[in-house]
Amino acid sequence: MAEDPPITKLHVSTNSNEEAILRAQGFNFINVNLNSGNKGRQVFLWYKKECGVKPITRIQCSFNDHLKAGLLSAGFEQISRDLNAGAGGDFIYLWYLKDEDVPIVDLKVTMNVTQEPKLLKNGYERLGCDLNRMANGNFVYLWLKRKEPTYICEITATFGFDDDQSLFEEGYTRVDEDINRRAKGEFVFLWYRRSKDKSKALSAVAVSTSSQEEFNLQKKGFKQVAKDLNKGAGGPFIYIWSLHDGCQKIQGFNLLIDPQAKLEYEKAGVEVIEKNLNEGTKGNRLYVAYYAA
Repeated sequence: MAEDPPITKLHVSTNSNEEAILRAQGFNFINVNLNSGNKGRQVFLWYKKECGVKPITRIQCSFNDHLKAGLLSAGFEQISRDLNAGAGGDFIYLWYLKDEDVPIVDLKVTMNVTQEPKLLKNGYERLGCDLNRMANGNFVYLWLKRKEPTYICEITATFGFDDDQSLFEEGYTRVDEDINRRAKGEFVFLWYRRSKDKSKALSAVAVSTSSQEEFNLQKKGFKQVAKDLNKGAGGPFIYIWSLHDGCQKIQGFNLLIDPQAKLEYEKAGVEVIEKNLNEGTKGNRLYVAYYAA
């Protein structure tokens, strides 16, 4: 069987003229409107797959100007089309990088949470940003699949944006959603790094919301990310933890914001941590889900 070529080019169309141009240039499109469920323009993602051309290996999103600086400094290229065009939500842009990471060979778009757990269990990675963010439409997410299996080997967190460039350059992926969304605290983001080496993979993730839970996780050998995920929002101290020891290895890691997501992921056998990351605040209820096998 012929090898599946990697994705080498990405583009976005926001009108029929752009669609015709991209089609003439040999691009394929994903037939899901990225503005699904709102009154914005029809927005589609286009891609090209080629052999012998440097492949795209990483994709991120930005939903405000602060998120752009680290991406630019780390060498990411922006696709200059707002994914929320005409919808009135955040200005959302896709960014991509061609580095030494494992090439991306497939892309999918979901607009219904019932589609998500199957993709996660089949080796797809989901971008953290809802492509309809603040536009009151469906929850729309972009998923990618790599040429080879990879595993999550590290997680961390940041306040603000000062560390973005260095983490991108170290190979981390930012989960492009603010943990303090609507909670009026600082911008807080989760990050993870992947490896092809299964022996380096994490086996479990946990969240603590009290000192007693912190003590219990330490006894079990979990390692704390020493960043309060509730910083500035007025709730309890919330920390995320990781464990390397264990037979199962984490392949996928998502932040759930869709109110239906927690139930759908649990029904599908995906681990959902029973701790709201916005506990004690007026922010959106957020949960961490991960798949280990």
